[in-house]
Amino acid sequence: MKKLFGKFQYNSPVTLTFAFASLAVLLSGYVTGGLSTHLLFSVYRSSLADPLSYFRVFGHVLGHANWSHYSGNMVLFLVLGPILEEKYKSKDFLLMLAITALASGLFYVILYPGNVLLGASGIVFMMIVLSSAAGMKDGKIPLTLILVVIVYLGGEVLSIGAKDGVAHAAHIIGGICGAGFGLVRRRT
Repeated sequence: MKKLFGKFQYNSPVTLTFAFASLAVLLSGYVTGGLSTHLLFSVYRSSLADPLSYFRVFGHVLGHANWSHYSGNMVLFLVLGPILEEKYKSKDFLLMLAITALASGLFYVILYPGNVLLGASGIVFMMIVLSSAAGMKDGKIPLTLILVVIVYLGGEVLSIGAKDGVAHAAHIIGGICGAGFGLVRRRT
């Protein structure tokens, strides 16, 4: 048994831990009929006296409504995460995830007080744009970055206000964070 598990490598600790934690949250949500997901892993306007409000601003990225929602986010997360974690190192990558979670969580709490936000799609959009921005060389903007912004974020801007249950504003916030991280990292 040890020989079998010795063949595996925990190659991207932040990426893998996030994916496993999200899976545990999803399973917990199934077991509790969604109660744990709503109480801990969804962000919505609530009293500032509630200590869980502060956790939810970050923790909402771990929550998912169902398997389809989880798998849709995790496929891209698991593809892009190891690449970005290797390029930017685990600590900085984790910080980028936390900043994006905070930005999208606060945005929804402040501007969409009647809505509930959960899921990793905002950070996945951050990762999509960041991975495109990572190709910057000699101060030139990669054409792939321009196309990603037009295709992904342009589609999200056009979809704002749609009654489809998708957090388009969180995707846009994630994309903006990804572009910002890419530009800041490029300059440093």
